[in-house]
Amino acid sequence: MANTTRTKQWFERINGSKNMLWLLGTLSFLETIILPIPLELVLIPLMAANKQRIWLLATVTTAGCLIASLVGYGVGMLLFQSIGTWFIEFMGMEQSYQSFQTFFDQYGFAAILAIGILPIPFQVAMITAGLSGYPVLLFALAALIARGLRYFGLAWLVHRFGSRVLLLWKQQALVTSLVAGVVVLAVALGMQALAGLIA
Repeated sequence: MANTTRTKQWFERINGSKNMLWLLGTLSFLETIILPIPLELVLIPLMAANKQRIWLLATVTTAGCLIASLVGYGVGMLLFQSIGTWFIEFMGMEQSYQSFQTFFDQYGFAAILAIGILPIPFQVAMITAGLSGYPVLLFALAALIARGLRYFGLAWLVHRFGSRVLLLWKQQALVTSLVAGVVVLAVALGMQALAGLIA
């Protein structure tokens, strides 16, 4: 109940502000880094109330997430032993981090794509990619594709079905995310295998 009230307050504050885009970008950044509340709870009503700017909202949200992803990558690359390990412990992501390390070592780009859509903390992908020295441009591309699919796909749904999407999202968020993640992973692995055959 407290989270619902807080979310409504955030929505009213953002929607009524002349700095809505900056606030949304900041909220997207914070959600990617540390915020425990899913951004969709604010983003879907915001998109429904501002359909004339729905694609701009998706762009700003994706940009905020991408910037946060690069910050997380930098923490993994430069500050893992200090900030990185503390952050993983603070967020209680030790098990997710260890599991993703194995997944990432095997699949790389495809793993980042999948975790960007699956309901798994994206922070583990950011830190792992930075720590491993994974090429930053490839990491940024994977994050952009994954989160772009998430937010532009959401914008399309809101444009098509309106605020009803929020109820559908609450009911089917896990199933939808898992299906989308599996599809993206399958496509990415197929492309990876094809590239290996060509090489």
